[in-house]
Amino acid sequence: MHSLPAGAASGLSSTPAPDRPSDLNNTTAVVEAAKAGALQHLEALVAAGTVQEPEALDFLRRFDLHYPALIDLVRRTYGSDGHVASVMVDLGAALARSWGERSADLRALDRRRSDAPDWFLARDQLGGVCYVDRWAGNLAGLRERIPYLEELGLTYLHLMPAFAVPDGNNDGGYAVSSYRHVDPRVGTMEELAELSGDLRERGISLVVDFVLNHTANDHEWAKAARAGDPKYQNYYWIYPDRQMPDAFERTTREIFPDDHPGSFTPVAPGDPRWVWTTFHDFQWDLNWTNPEVLAAMAGEMLFLANQGAEVLRFDAVAFLWKELGTSCESLPQAHWIVQMLNRVCRIAAPATIFKSEAIVHPDEVVQYIHPDECQISYNPLQMALTWEALATRKGVLLNDAIAERHGLPPGTAWVNYVRSHDDIGWTFSDEDAARRGIDGYHHRRFLNDFYTGRFPDSFADGVAFQYNPKTGDARVCGTTASLAGTTTDHPSDGVDRVLLAHGIAMSTGGLPLLYLGDELAQTNDPDWRLDPANGNDSRWAHRPYFPETGYAQRTDSTTVPGRVFQGLKHLLTVREQVTEFDGADLIGFDPRNEHLVGYQRPGLDPEGWPSVVLCLANVDDHPHRVEALTLSGFEREAVSLLDDKILDLAQGVDLPSHSMVWLRVYTR
Repeated sequence: MHSLPAGAASGLSSTPAPDRPSDLNNTTAVVEAAKAGALQHLEALVAAGTVQEPEALDFLRRFDLHYPALIDLVRRTYGSDGHVASVMVDLGAALARSWGERSADLRALDRRRSDAPDWFLARDQLGGVCYVDRWAGNLAGLRERIPYLEELGLTYLHLMPAFAVPDGNNDGGYAVSSYRHVDPRVGTMEELAELSGDLRERGISLVVDFVLNHTANDHEWAKAARAGDPKYQNYYWIYPDRQMPDAFERTTREIFPDDHPGSFTPVAPGDPRWVWTTFHDFQWDLNWTNPEVLAAMAGEMLFLANQGAEVLRFDAVAFLWKELGTSCESLPQAHWIVQMLNRVCRIAAPATIFKSEAIVHPDEVVQYIHPDECQISYNPLQMALTWEALATRKGVLLNDAIAERHGLPPGTAWVNYVRSHDDIGWTFSDEDAARRGIDGYHHRRFLNDFYTGRFPDSFADGVAFQYNPKTGDARVCGTTASLAGTTTDHPSDGVDRVLLAHGIAMSTGGLPLLYLGDELAQTNDPDWRLDPANGNDSRWAHRPYFPETGYAQRTDSTTVPGRVFQGLKHLLTVREQVTEFDGADLIGFDPRNEHLVGYQRPGLDPEGWPSVVLCLANVDDHPHRVEALTLSGFEREAVSLLDDKILDLAQGVDLPSHSMVWLRVYTR
């Protein structure tokens, strides 16, 4: 049996490897067999001087802490037979090998993040997201724009998938042909690793997507499966005829009905076999009921972590597990898979954390967020309801969501955003809407009409996405500036809406995320329909190229880009100084006015006294007031942080249209 030495000076201990267990029932036996394989690699690494002995001992401590829990999760998910046991024993050596390939600066980052695991909750954190080719041309061009990222104050950069993809439509990079190769049009994997190092030196964490529900149909695994290799056929959901696909489709929903009806696609023209394709016919769903897929994808994940990815965005995580007779969404096993991958990272790449992308019912979204699962998550409900509030000029649903659905476990955080690369779906709960006398179905129809300019007096210039005539369902596309009305309404009102939406995202606790270009008031790409590969996908309307004109105008406050850029910079500068914005504590606040949004951020003021920052936003086109009686629970004197003024709360607080205030107050 291998064990940690009694003292650091004792060195790594080695004894003959134990017998390989025949099943997974004895956790201790499996862990020790897996650890034996890991230890062989660690001894070689130390002997070669690749790692220092204390680092290897730290690896073993993490292994002892997390591998037993990993085995328990595997047993719950896959059973205990000999095949599963063999996969898990071999995985132990693979983890040590992967960790040994980690660069010295990444291992140093592992140690720093172990001391500050909730680094993403700091008030100076700011995320940005972009497509490499559209924002900078290629990875070399992106490196040249790092000074602009520093000027903006970014600490977190999410690069939309830049991996090798099929020619033509590839779902914006989410049809991955290889997790280990970058699209040659933007660079190489070596350049990506170099970029991550440059970003890390400047305090910017690299974020990449880990598309774990599916691969492209030209991935090497898919090619082997198409050719009939039984090993790789079991990596996907492939059936010889329509019997099982028909059975599954009785309870699954269509995600992209414009692309293909149902959930399955022929393996190839003229081939009688059918393969599961939840999203597009060129994206083959992986068969996560096969433990070999778990081990293989763990290897791909750790490869990306070793390139310097500090955050992995788990795409379409709700769809991982399929089970006949269910919706095949958000099943318990999907959570167990993420928890297993979490344990793998805690052992072999502990600085790397996960971000979940689960655009499902609000009750399901929060289920993916935990220190043992995804530490951070998109906040699609707040995003959607921010736009809902601007359209209705009422903050009722947003207030409810902030007060009732914002809480998360300690050590986790929301990623708060105004819009993303994807469409906007109206993900609010029908039950929550019904409490306010709102019919969810008709309200979504109204919002779709409003943001595509089909509703009278709409200020928005959006585009409809994936209208489903069977259900009437649709979503909305558009940049923030276009949806907020900078081109269709009075420009100043549009600018104010842009700043208001981002001000809410920056002050509700968690990590705010900018889609790069929005800080320069970038509008929809007028030529998106002309692209032969993507012209049928309206999401490309809000994925335009780098706004050179807006960039040149960013310091000119007489222009729309300049007003937005300077306004956002002011919000960020103040936010970084507001000590109460550290962490994610949030308490609802009823402003007693349906046109206003209110919430409280409790904490300590700069002198260390208990205080509260009261955030108030007016989503209406007219001024409104919070009455003195509503504010009577606070001391009279308040500091208006955004304009550095002293207010007398006994006089109430006036908010102009589309405005926000952050007030430092003290409870009586």
